[in-house]
Amino acid sequence: MIERVILASPRGFCAGVVRAIDIVKIALDVYNDPLFVRKEIVHNPHVVEELRQRGVIFVEELDEVPAGQRVIFSAHGVSPEVWKRAKAKNLDVIDATCPLVTKVHMEAKRFARQGFTIVLIGHPGHEEVEGTMGEAPAHMRLVSSVADVESLEVEDPKKVAYLTQTTLSLNDTNQIVAALRRKFPEIQGPPSADICYATQNRQEAVKELAGFADLILVVGAKNSSNSNRLVEEALQNGAGSFLISDVRSIREEWLNGVRVVGVTSGASAPERLVQEVVSFFKARGAAVENLETREENVQFALPVSLRLN
Repeated sequence: MIERVILASPRGFCAGVVRAIDIVKIALDVYNDPLFVRKEIVHNPHVVEELRQRGVIFVEELDEVPAGQRVIFSAHGVSPEVWKRAKAKNLDVIDATCPLVTKVHMEAKRFARQGFTIVLIGHPGHEEVEGTMGEAPAHMRLVSSVADVESLEVEDPKKVAYLTQTTLSLNDTNQIVAALRRKFPEIQGPPSADICYATQNRQEAVKELAGFADLILVVGAKNSSNSNRLVEEALQNGAGSFLISDVRSIREEWLNGVRVVGVTSGASAPERLVQEVVSFFKARGAAVENLETREENVQFALPVSLRLN
């Protein structure tokens, strides 16, 4: 029988996600013409469907957007090649790239100008990785594991730098960075950590939550990197864990023998989905507690074009 539900805090929307969603909603209010968004604005189907119901047209690539129309780039960022295609079609672009992703893009360009081989730690195929790789493709090498580092070869071992995707596992990334430092003792890194504050805070909260909970449910999408990392963090710290899209994903067999359930959510998961999970357990008689590990008050400014409207 489930006796307690412990809610991790911080959880859910980060500042970059809030900014991206706000950009789309404000653009809907300000402009009367069609509004296109390239890819998912953030990695959550509930968010995407809500915006689609309001009239947003989601596309995979810019060839689906008629020339001269308005398009929003997602929070994950895009490569210069995508910007080039947008300009060729005379598209009115609103950039919703998270500022912390933009920071990584700027670092990539700086290291490339200085002639470094740039080792990007990240997941192949992830939109953020594709955007960052596109900033300096001739200089980039992608690694996802210590094994990748061991097989990595570069032209000048003394001229190597590393960057990371913003939504990685802290533990895994530290191991990869350590392997890079062993192989390339003179390697340079970013001035400050690329893994974003929200990813770090949510992983630390789950790590602490695992000390109290038998099972941790992470509300998030299958294609959400930071949500998947929360499941991994829970498992590595001794708690059972599953990624759920919403309350309908919960399976009864998961709850056998469980007394305390921990609940958290990825950085692109709406809080209403978390509260539906809480209500599910409250209806079964569970008490609800909060575990606050850190306070967050980060905010990012909107694009100037939207601030002026």
